[in-house]
Amino acid sequence: MVATPLMNITKVETSKLKDLNLENIPFGKFYSDHMLEADYIDGEWTNVEIKPYQPLLLEPSVAAIHYGQAIFEGIKAYKDPNGNPFIFRPKDNFKRFNLSAQRMQMPEVPEEIFMEGMRQLVEIDKNWIPTQADHSLYIRPFMFSSDPVIGVKPSETYKFMIILSPTGPYYTAPMRIYVEEKYTRAAPGGIGFAKAAGNYGASMLATAEAKKLGYDQVLWTDAFEHKYLQEIGTMNVFFIIGNKAVTPSLEEGTILEGVTRDSAMQVLKEMGFEVVEQKITIDDLIQAHKAGALYEVFGTGTAATISLIKELRYKDYVMQFDTALWQTAPELKKRLNAIRYGQVPDQYGWMMPV
Repeated sequence: MVATPLMNITKVETSKLKDLNLENIPFGKFYSDHMLEADYIDGEWTNVEIKPYQPLLLEPSVAAIHYGQAIFEGIKAYKDPNGNPFIFRPKDNFKRFNLSAQRMQMPEVPEEIFMEGMRQLVEIDKNWIPTQADHSLYIRPFMFSSDPVIGVKPSETYKFMIILSPTGPYYTAPMRIYVEEKYTRAAPGGIGFAKAAGNYGASMLATAEAKKLGYDQVLWTDAFEHKYLQEIGTMNVFFIIGNKAVTPSLEEGTILEGVTRDSAMQVLKEMGFEVVEQKITIDDLIQAHKAGALYEVFGTGTAATISLIKELRYKDYVMQFDTALWQTAPELKKRLNAIRYGQVPDQYGWMMPV
């Protein structure tokens, strides 16, 4: 890999880590000592630097705030039993980041800035990687339009950044999920496949209403009939139906192509399951549940990892599961974690050494 021309690497004199306990740390609350920053100006990336984590100085007219040209990724770094840092499948996130950039009419970030810049940043702050079970260093690359101009058009300048956050589990207990039939997350031709900030902003009302009913998240359905299942707010979804692992198809471009989703599919095949990507309706799911063939439901995502779902509600029909009896999702999580934490050989080539 070509070394990125980091013109400046400025390190902190005293680490904040001395005042922080990395055990049982909440998700997304604390940030490491350094960050990466780069600017897109006059058609090229420049001002690439790693420097102490600090506030940004932005004009009130900055375009991202007004028109939503903003994308991001979620990646995790782990340590193996010898304390060596590794990043889980960053190349896949890099590719997806630039697909999001294309859809949002933003410039692509070169591999030497995204990948090598990330590697150097994690190397500098590797002591921030927790070693406890279900803990990791969350890596957040993001880009936003930075023109100080009010006007509906693609920006001419952009800022790309990476920040790091030591974190524990996103969800600490099996979840209750409400199947959404009023609001819409994405439609064909939209930006559902992109990891764009607006997708998440638009999801918050439906999620808030579900939480008032005692549910943790919503399972989105299609925009036209509200019956075809898509994804859960922060993760893709899998259903163990008979001897098959079924997950909604990506073909309409309404669902994020999750890196953990793809990892789960490969490991599930290794576990002996027939993995099926298909259009699936809530009626299909209810029918399988009534027949006693719907054994497990779980979500997959970088933040969520493998999250068990103990209840699904659609209108007045409630599907409840005793997750303590489950075998598939816990085994899947165990196998993925063994790869991430370097406890078994990485036969897939997923772990990038720092």
